[in-house]
Amino acid sequence: MRPVLALIAAALLTGCATPMEPAPGVPQTAQNGDDCAVIAAVAKEHYRFNTTDNRPPPIRFESDYAPRCDWSRYGLAFEAWDPDATGDPRQRVRWVSFARPVYDGGGALVATGIMHGPLAGMGYECRVISGFAGWTVPEGSCRNTWVS
Repeated sequence: MRPVLALIAAALLTGCATPMEPAPGVPQTAQNGDDCAVIAAVAKEHYRFNTTDNRPPPIRFESDYAPRCDWSRYGLAFEAWDPDATGDPRQRVRWVSFARPVYDGGGALVATGIMHGPLAGMGYECRVISGFAGWTVPEGSCRNTWVS
């Protein structure tokens, strides 16, 4: 009986460890959606954004990074940040930003920042881990990187 259980366990572990190959011409992050899930975890668990009482400011991404995410899938409703928007110039200074997550053996690190207005913002680097519940931000895993 034990050899049979060992074979079953080995087969399950081997099957779980087999990486999925991305489709030709599709970046891996777009294929598996991890970037969107990592960013959503930080948005919901660190910033506590939701669609009712704590709506997020406009979202922007660092450099040429711009994932295409279905935010509603994660219970979020972001609008794109427009630096050239007309109206109150203080509104152009309101945003939340995310850099491309960096994956390692401990999960992912993502740089993020939020500006509430002129000279009113903070930046963080958050550790996000993957588990049975999906991507999560453990308590105390975001450290400050800048303050304005």
